[in-house]
Amino acid sequence: MSVRTYNPSVRVGNWNEDIQLEEKRESGELLYQKRTKLEQTIFKTVNLSISRDGFVHFGDKVNIRCPGALDKTQYFAHIEPRNECNLAVVPQVNKILYSNKFEAPSCVTGSRDIASNLRSTFVIKSKDGTHDGEPLRYGQVFYLSTMDNEGGNLLLQSDRVTLHKSPNKSRHQEVSLVAEPSSLTEWKILHFKPKLRFEYEGVPVPANEKIIFNHVVTNQDLCVEEEVAIRTSFGTREYEITACTQLDSHRAEKEQNQWMIVMGVPGDDIYPVSQPSCSSQGASSLS
Repeated sequence: MSVRTYNPSVRVGNWNEDIQLEEKRESGELLYQKRTKLEQTIFKTVNLSISRDGFVHFGDKVNIRCPGALDKTQYFAHIEPRNECNLAVVPQVNKILYSNKFEAPSCVTGSRDIASNLRSTFVIKSKDGTHDGEPLRYGQVFYLSTMDNEGGNLLLQSDRVTLHKSPNKSRHQEVSLVAEPSSLTEWKILHFKPKLRFEYEGVPVPANEKIIFNHVVTNQDLCVEEEVAIRTSFGTREYEITACTQLDSHRAEKEQNQWMIVMGVPGDDIYPVSQPSCSSQGASSLS
């Protein structure tokens, strides 16, 4: 009776799983490979533009940030104070892993990660032909766009609520990113205080100060739904973003509608102020 002996061609153990694992590794479909690629794309650090005169300009790279809400636990024990958040893109993970840029349509959320990265950095773009470098003014219509090359050049849009088109939870006016400009992608900045809006019409918009982000067609303000949390496709819990004006008893916008256009300023860590060289100091003293 002959006995069949072992030879290297015999497959033993989980050989099929090993083959599938190797194929996924070669095609970059393993979870750690996807996470690494996301860190190199949408979570890649982006330096904001410097505001040397204190104003926002067309062509600037900015963050759109909603400051944190006041702590109301002393009055309402069941309400937690809302953290400050950045307007951020939520792309479809599978698409961005292959295209390396945002694709329309994409939704936006309020990210509690306030670091400046690709998904939270936007560009102020002109609608009326104003050149880059010119200051953005109160009441002036503009587009808010993702970055041209890596961001896919998508525009922030909002539209009226319909039976078939509204956010899943708040049911307020939807905000998203689209590829083509239209009247629905037009926005303007209003002064933080309602009584001063007429006086400040046409005045340059300051950076890093509270403003109201208003949708032109519907006259609704950009809003953070602080009681509505969304779990994104890459595991983070973030606030739902809508266009909904919420007024207090004084007919002024509540904290959910208050935003800042965040920019770098001279002296920041990422933009150190250059010191004059010794030679230039000596020359100036001699003169």
